[in-house]
Amino acid sequence: MYKIRSLPTAVSPSSLDRLSRLETATIGHTYQFGFADPAVQSVLPGKSVVGTAVTLALPGQDSTLLHHVIAQLRPGDFLVIDRLGDTRHACFGGGVALASKQQGFVGAAVDGPHTDTSEIAEHDFALWSRGASPITTRLYDIGGGFNIPVCCAGAAVLPGYAVLADQSGVLFIDPSDLDEVLSTAEVKTQRGKANTERQKSGEKLGAITGATAKVEKRLTAVEG
Repeated sequence: MYKIRSLPTAVSPSSLDRLSRLETATIGHTYQFGFADPAVQSVLPGKSVVGTAVTLALPGQDSTLLHHVIAQLRPGDFLVIDRLGDTRHACFGGGVALASKQQGFVGAAVDGPHTDTSEIAEHDFALWSRGASPITTRLYDIGGGFNIPVCCAGAAVLPGYAVLADQSGVLFIDPSDLDEVLSTAEVKTQRGKANTERQKSGEKLGAITGATAKVEKRLTAVEG
């Protein structure tokens, strides 16, 4: 059975522009939802992309639906692939990376392995996965779902979620949370830059963060 639904409304360009100036690790200080398991990492070093989540559920050894839907993705889309528990078969390799690059969407995350790392690098496609595998999928025509709710490495993802993927991992953000997440992370980013300058000027980390004051207060209370 195939379940194929319409593409979601894209996240606004202004929101994606703001998101592109942030890091997943910064957002992770204050936001607890939507982070893929750390086992899902960038295949190519230094990649950082933002986009609108378009979701795909692929069963086991079958990648028929993946080959079909690539041509439907838009610039600004980020493909999120739920492998339905399979961690052995690689659905994403050199040919799929080339097709994805030609289609022009920003990247993809696979809750499973990839293959053909050197070809993915050759095509310079931004892919996140659980690592490399020599065992690939085939076109068995079993079925799958496109633009349905999925789970990617422990994160619940709906079509239309905002995506930030970088060297630390992959984050999916519910659009209803996005403004607050952006505002909070922007403040924290500026504070982090200021703290870095304070450290470079000689201030100690514990004094800047307040950790030293907390420890000293507890020690004083014990001694008293």
